[in-house]
Amino acid sequence: MITIDKILFLSLVILCTNCESGKEQSSRSIETEKAIPVEGVDVTDYGVSGDGKTLNTEHIQGIIDSLEQAGGGTLIFPKGTFLSGSLEIKSNITIYLREEAVLMGTADPYQYRKGIGNLAFLFGGHAENIAILGKGSIDGQGRALALAIDSLHHIGERIDPNYNLRRMRPHESFRPELLNLKQCKNITINGVTLKNSAGWLQTIEQCNKVVYDSVKVYNRAYWNNDGFDIVDCHNVRITNCNVDAADDGICLKSHSADHFNDQIYISNCTVRSSASAIKFGTASLGGFKNVTIEDIEVFDTFRSAIAIESVDGGVIENIKVNNVVAKNTGNAIFIRLGHRSGERPGSVKHINLKNINVEVPFGRPDINYDLRGPEVDFFHNPFPASIAGIPEYRIEDVHLENIQISYPGRATKGMAYVPLSRLEQVPERIENYPEFSMFGELPAWGFYVRHAKGITFKNISLTLQDSDYRPAFVFDDVIDLQMDKIELPIDKKDQIVLKDVDDSSISLNEELVKTIYKQL
Repeated sequence: MITIDKILFLSLVILCTNCESGKEQSSRSIETEKAIPVEGVDVTDYGVSGDGKTLNTEHIQGIIDSLEQAGGGTLIFPKGTFLSGSLEIKSNITIYLREEAVLMGTADPYQYRKGIGNLAFLFGGHAENIAILGKGSIDGQGRALALAIDSLHHIGERIDPNYNLRRMRPHESFRPELLNLKQCKNITINGVTLKNSAGWLQTIEQCNKVVYDSVKVYNRAYWNNDGFDIVDCHNVRITNCNVDAADDGICLKSHSADHFNDQIYISNCTVRSSASAIKFGTASLGGFKNVTIEDIEVFDTFRSAIAIESVDGGVIENIKVNNVVAKNTGNAIFIRLGHRSGERPGSVKHINLKNINVEVPFGRPDINYDLRGPEVDFFHNPFPASIAGIPEYRIEDVHLENIQISYPGRATKGMAYVPLSRLEQVPERIENYPEFSMFGELPAWGFYVRHAKGITFKNISLTLQDSDYRPAFVFDDVIDLQMDKIELPIDKKDQIVLKDVDDSSISLNEELVKTIYKQL
């Protein structure tokens, strides 16, 4: 434990960090490559061991508490491995990890607790001015921790009432996250590596003014290994980040009907995922407004490059996605309005997707991963991009421009077959979990659009690597459709198929109408 004299000395150090120039400075100063000033205390000066074996929870928490009492300050972790259980981050606290410093979560499940949010290694609630900086890393030892939790359940020592018998894994609420901050303000995370959680890597919930920059996320230790989960937050920036996740890469969620995400900016990030790269949902109670996503690279991703979903009554509006390049990715675009929960369906409108280039392979893109997402458990041909509402609740005002998608083809009527004369055979699945594969076999190879209004396709290029018997586009119950400058394989006919679409609401360029238009 930290002694009283050390607490007093620590307080003096923090007071000195705020001295005017010319006065004596007792704290240490270091520089990062981005010239972020760091003045604080080296944790090893206060009994914290970096040997990777000593459990430092009480010592580190004692320093955090003392710094908070003194008005705030910085904990500096030098080179070494610092083992700990759960730590509560408080207001005006900065954690600085020098190069080769590792703040490591213990694999002992009994050393974890939670604040007002989920169980986590680092957690905070109602705090402000929090920062995690430096070139070091935070490692949750997620696989060892999750397997220890699993073992305790099976020997009857720590029973998980929600244990997943199908997947043979503990529920995510039993598995600590790496970072959980709820109802906090002014959060900065810069330069560090965050890795190996037992569940979601991090949940930032109902927080305001959050900045991530140049953060590396590696979360492939166990199930539910999301990279980012931003929940009902305002004013969030995620830039220059590299994400490698066994579940969704960068995920926006809404857990409360009384809150929603607003003013979110995601830019210049690289994402690899066994699920979807960038996703809105699945939890979507309040919704998502004013979100800008641009300059994103996606690769080796099993599900969608972009998934925008409201199924719990939430409102999605004013979404801009620009300049996304996705290689070896199972699905390009999935936009869904459903009604899984909530008093009534929400809404999805004012979506602008521009400059998107996706290459869809024939096989699953994550086949070489150590940990893979669940496979689709039915026969199917390659899936198209989808924009799908539900009867009487249409997705509205979606503009797609400068979109290039390469599809593998190789579809066969022997694998699965939905004739164009039986489009009603495609199930609605209004209450189902949203996913690009949720409808089973689809009758189009490029885009499937149903229950939508105000849909614009401009400068769209769809290519096939091999033959596909299906048309490129199928529109079912769509109002106000505009298509211009559509490039499709020249040897195909009847590539745009319309069902229950009012002729007066269609605008197709003349050449397109002559060669590839068909109405049922």
